[in-house]
Amino acid sequence: MRLSGSQLAVPTAIVVIMVGAAEMHAAEAPVSSQEIRAKIDYCKTCHGVSGQGYRGAFPMPRLAGQQPEYLENQLKAFIERRRMNPIMANVAHVLNASMLTGLAAHFKDLNPKPLGGAPKEVVAAGKKIYDEGVSGTDIPPCASCHGAIAKGDGAFPRLAGQLHDYIMRKLMNWSKERGQDPAHPDTSAIMEPIAHGLTEPQIAAVAAYVSYLE
Repeated sequence: MRLSGSQLAVPTAIVVIMVGAAEMHAAEAPVSSQEIRAKIDYCKTCHGVSGQGYRGAFPMPRLAGQQPEYLENQLKAFIERRRMNPIMANVAHVLNASMLTGLAAHFKDLNPKPLGGAPKEVVAAGKKIYDEGVSGTDIPPCASCHGAIAKGDGAFPRLAGQLHDYIMRKLMNWSKERGQDPAHPDTSAIMEPIAHGLTEPQIAAVAAYVSYLE
């Protein structure tokens, strides 16, 4: 017996619907505390035992104390390729929504001492830019979004204690890594003109200042 195209299309559509429903369920499925703990142990490999960051071949960012909303947003950005990093894209694409929430909640509650290491002679200049912005330019005070003590707020990240060399790398390569899907802009669009407007010495100064904040 030969089946018509319409008869073949029905079971095919059912399979597609079932696969889509299964994928949606997997994305929303709760994760156990053991699964979260295992993933946290994996994160420690690069980000340090207390999420304080790590300096290896290149600086790995501090996650400790980070705003949960920001951290979840960035992991989603890696998954959706709105933020480019080949290592984190591979790590993040296997995380479902429940795991993202669990990881963000864990790192929010950590508060190790900053690693430090930035040149202290530029800290005062960095504090001035952070608190006041750059006179005669469109660069606003960093504190207007990141808070007076750089703890962040919601979608705006904590900068306090972040590795200064990590901050420098990110700001100096902003357009190559962030906002890679113009059709779906996020809060990274706010930082793009600021990152472009700061000079390298200004970036170094601000990075040094916030890296010592606790």
